[in-house]
Amino acid sequence: MEKTRLEKQFDFCREIDKEKFIGRQTYLSDGKRKENDAEHAWHMAIMAILLNEYANEEIDVLKTVTMLLIHDLVEIDAGDTYAYDEEGKKTKKEREERAAERIYGLLPQDQQEKLRRLWEEFEAWETPEAKFAHAMDNIQPIMLNAATDGRSWEEHGVHLSQILGRNQHTAEGSAVLWDYARQNFVQPSVESGKIKTEE
Repeated sequence: MEKTRLEKQFDFCREIDKEKFIGRQTYLSDGKRKENDAEHAWHMAIMAILLNEYANEEIDVLKTVTMLLIHDLVEIDAGDTYAYDEEGKKTKKEREERAAERIYGLLPQDQQEKLRRLWEEFEAWETPEAKFAHAMDNIQPIMLNAATDGRSWEEHGVHLSQILGRNQHTAEGSAVLWDYARQNFVQPSVESGKIKTEE
């Protein structure tokens, strides 16, 4: 028997609880444990609400927040691919496409299509909302790395060139916030030696 609209919605709501089990490499600000995907999404959503005045272009804040809350749900199946994991990046797109099909597919057709479009918009990095969402996605872990004295960067032997490479488009979402993050979060870790500057 075909499930009702509400049954499908609750199926999805139960399924996305699994995002809380997806670990990331970034430590929480007290340095005692690493954050999970759901914590990361919550943090970015609030940051977008508070910091959207620094977006390069005017954005639809609710759309951006929704994008931030749903874009990592694919990691329930695909897993988190660490920002500097070059091998993992090779299969990331394929893994996440399959996950998007299954996870968003739990919803009623209209909501399935809406969330899938938002996820694809985020991935395309073309609209003002997607650009600002990516700025949040990149700056939030940088902020936490700085709060823990570069702990994750040091553990993974991250080089400045890798951070700058990953953030080559961050300023397209917010030049002000990227400039602030670079000066106040990245540079101190370079000066303390937590971020390597030589390959």
